[in-house]
Amino acid sequence: MQAIKGKLVDIIQRDIYNAIVIVEDGRIQDIQRTEEEFDKYLLPGFVDAHVHIESSMLKPSEFAKIAVKHGTVAMIADPHEIANVCGLEGIYYMMNDAENIPVKVYFTAPSCVPATEFENTGHRLSAKEIKALMQMPKIVALGEMMNYPGVLNDDNEVYAKIKAAFDAGKPVDGHAPGLTEDELKKYIHAGISTDHECTRLEEAMEKIENGMHILIREGSAAQNFDALHPLLAKYPGSCMFCTDDCHPEHLEKGHINRLVSKAIAAGYDLFDVLRASSYNASKHYKINVGMLQPGDMADLIIVNSLDKMDVVATYIGGRPVFENGRVLFQAPISEPINNFKLTKVIEPEQLEVYSDADIFKVIQAYDGSLFTDVLEHRLPNKNGKVFADPVNGINKIVVINRYTEDPVPSIGFIKGFGIEKGAIASTVAHDSHNIVAIGMDDTDLALVINKLIVSGGGMALSDGINIYHLPLPIAGLISNEQAGAVIEIFERLNGKVHQIGCGLNSAFMTMSFMALLVIPKLKISDKGLFDVSEFKLTVIEKDT
Repeated sequence: MQAIKGKLVDIIQRDIYNAIVIVEDGRIQDIQRTEEEFDKYLLPGFVDAHVHIESSMLKPSEFAKIAVKHGTVAMIADPHEIANVCGLEGIYYMMNDAENIPVKVYFTAPSCVPATEFENTGHRLSAKEIKALMQMPKIVALGEMMNYPGVLNDDNEVYAKIKAAFDAGKPVDGHAPGLTEDELKKYIHAGISTDHECTRLEEAMEKIENGMHILIREGSAAQNFDALHPLLAKYPGSCMFCTDDCHPEHLEKGHINRLVSKAIAAGYDLFDVLRASSYNASKHYKINVGMLQPGDMADLIIVNSLDKMDVVATYIGGRPVFENGRVLFQAPISEPINNFKLTKVIEPEQLEVYSDADIFKVIQAYDGSLFTDVLEHRLPNKNGKVFADPVNGINKIVVINRYTEDPVPSIGFIKGFGIEKGAIASTVAHDSHNIVAIGMDDTDLALVINKLIVSGGGMALSDGINIYHLPLPIAGLISNEQAGAVIEIFERLNGKVHQIGCGLNSAFMTMSFMALLVIPKLKISDKGLFDVSEFKLTVIEKDT
C-alpha cells in the first residue's frame, strides 16, 4: 500500500482539494481529504487520442520513454505507416514492442492500406484481415478512414471494414479534410465518429454539430490548436487532444501537456481542458485509464503548477514510471523488419525532365501545413530539358517506388522548400513510404536517393559536398537506437537543412506529406502528379 499526496484535481466532480490517495495493487483504494497543505497537484495522466508512432522514428517503447516525462500515460496509436510497408507483420511488431512497457499503448486497425490506388505500396490489408484484428483486445478502433471517396461512393470493401468495427463494438476514426454539407453528412452517417484533419474553426464546428468528435492536433508539421481552440469553450465534451505525427526533437520538448498548457494560458476552463486531455479519449475508445477516482487504476501525474504543466512524476497502475527526472523502465530489444526490394542505384540522367510545354504545374508547400496549392509557372528550358528554378525558389521533387527492383522515377516541381544547393531524401513518405527527395540538382538528388537505396531506408541530406544520413532499419521508418541518439542525428540533419537554404521549421516532416494523396490539393506519388480535388493522376504540364 502506498500514499500519494497533493492537491487533487478532480475532473469528474470539478473540484480541487488537498488529498491523500491510497493505492493498493495498482488501484486507488481511497481518497482522503486532509487539512494538510500541499504545493503540488495530482492530475489524471494525459492521453494522446491519435498518433502515428512511426513518425517519431522511434519504437513504441522508446516513444513512451519520452512521453511519460510529459505526463502521458496512454495513447491511441494507428500503425498505418508500418502496415503500408510490412502489412500485418508490421502491426504485430508495434504491438509486441509495446507489450511489456507500463505505458498503455492501444492500437487501431489501419483502414486504408494502401491509402489510394494511385500509388505502389508494400502491402494491402483486406476487410477479412481487419475483421480478425478487431477481435484483439489492444485494437480499440478502426483507424482513420482516409478513403472518403470510397465512403461516399458506397465501396463494398470500405463498408465491410466499417462493419467489422461495428460488429466488434468499436468506433471508427475519420479523416475528412474539407468535407462539408451533404458529403460530410453521408460520411458521418456511415458511422465515422472522429476527425483530426480540421484546419478551420467553421469546419470543425460543422462536424461537431453533425455528431463528430474533433481531435485538436498539434504535431510537428500540422499544428491546428491556434485555429481550433475556441471549440474548448463551446463543445468541451466533443474535443480531444492529439499529436498525429511528431518528430523526436518535438516530442522531447512536450507532448499532450503542451496542448494543455496552451489551452490554460488561453483562458479556458481547467476542468474542460483536462477532460479533453484524458477523460474524453478514455471514454470514447473505452480504454482502461484511471481518472483519479476510487476504484480506478492509479494512472496519475504530479505537476508543480497548473499553468506550465511541468511534470515531476508519472504513475501508471500505481507504479512510478517517471520520477526525479528519470524514466524508470527500459525499452525492449527487437530485431528490425523491413520491405525494401529496390537495390539498383539511380543515375542522375533518370531524373531529367524533357518537355516542350511552356507552363508547368508546381506544388506549393507551406510551413506547418499538410495542405498544398497548385501554381502555374514557366520553368527554365534548354533544348527541351526542363530545370528547377532557383531564382523563384522552385525545386525538383522525385518519388521512387521502393517495392520493385527497376522503378521509373516520378518527377515534379515544388515551391516552398527553397533549397538552394544539395538535396534531401527520405523513406518516410506518407502513406506508402516510397523514396521522396527534393533538391535543385539531379546529381545531388541521385546521391541522397542512392544513400537510402544502399542503406535500406532512412533520411539523407547532401550539402553539395558531404552526405549526412539517419538510418531507419525498421521498415525504413524507425530507428533501432535509443531516443537520444536519434534526436542527436536528426537535429544535425535539421541544422544542415537550413544551411542549404530551406527555411521550413520541419522540412523532412513536410516533405513526407508531399506524397500523401488524401490531403488537398496537389501531391505526387511514385505513379505521378496527383490532383486531390479531382482524385486522379494528372500531368506536370499545364492542361491546354
